[in-house]
Amino acid sequence: MQNSLTINGSEIICSAKEVFDIEANSVLKLKDRLNENFLRAIEIIYNSKGKVVVTGMGKSGLVGRKIASTLCSTGTPAVFLHPAESTHGDSGIISRNDVVIAISNSGETQELLNLLPLILRFGVPLIALTGGLNSTLAQKSDVVLDISVEREACPLNKAPTASTTATLAMGDAIAVCLLKKRGFSYEDFLLYHPSGSLGKGILYKVGELMIKGDLLPVVSQEVNFSDAIKLVSEKKLGTALLVDNTGKLTGVLTDGDIRRAVIKHPDARNLKVKDVMTVNPKIIDINELCAKALSIMEKYSITSLAVVDKNDIPIGLLHIHDLLRAGVA
Repeated sequence: MQNSLTINGSEIICSAKEVFDIEANSVLKLKDRLNENFLRAIEIIYNSKGKVVVTGMGKSGLVGRKIASTLCSTGTPAVFLHPAESTHGDSGIISRNDVVIAISNSGETQELLNLLPLILRFGVPLIALTGGLNSTLAQKSDVVLDISVEREACPLNKAPTASTTATLAMGDAIAVCLLKKRGFSYEDFLLYHPSGSLGKGILYKVGELMIKGDLLPVVSQEVNFSDAIKLVSEKKLGTALLVDNTGKLTGVLTDGDIRRAVIKHPDARNLKVKDVMTVNPKIIDINELCAKALSIMEKYSITSLAVVDKNDIPIGLLHIHDLLRAGVA
């Protein structure tokens, strides 16, 4: 065995880059194999009245667990079945309405082949992800998706590396295509992720957390800059909503606007607030999800959003502090 001390840093970096190249090329070559078989696999899963049962041994099994998890989180019910356990009762998880995705690079994994009689007996559609296109698994499957690679990234060409990456990418392609075919929305995604900030975001709509009524910092754009500063200070929200004579939102005055105005105009107190306000502020609808509001705040590095009605009249203000208190942010 080569002593690790004889491998210098540049050689290590070179080896890592080679791994990336081999695996990236293995994934890119999958693009040329997308054909009627892939379309048929999508249709079979989409039209299934049951779930997707993903199975595979060893590294293929670990990839299979991830594929099943991704399918579940994107609107396609799926479970993972360990083929070695399938012959000890776990095969009962397969029903006649299901679809099976079997993963084996060689297509000759014995534990997987032992599961075939049950699949064939139930008449369940079988989709194979394999590099062995003439293997037993391929011959017994309804659809074969080619995940073969020219070589593994392992210098011994033994450890599953490029092949598992290619398999994972194929699984992701299946999940994403099904997601689009089902019209799976952002709101649907949140429903499948009830924990964490995303899940909490779906529990609240903007109207439930926004500041409204007498607490709302609304003032005419025609007032003096100094009067607007007093309002911002009194409401303690770091912003004021500015309106024209019809009550429509025309801009906002933030702590940042105040600092910039004072620096730029020594006599800023004599200005009209409309001269220093931020025009075209970011707004959000009262019925939108708080998760979307948080996304807008993060994108534009702001801490609050004006909530307006269909006539652009401010009816609320959603502040980052409200999202923090609710556990959304």
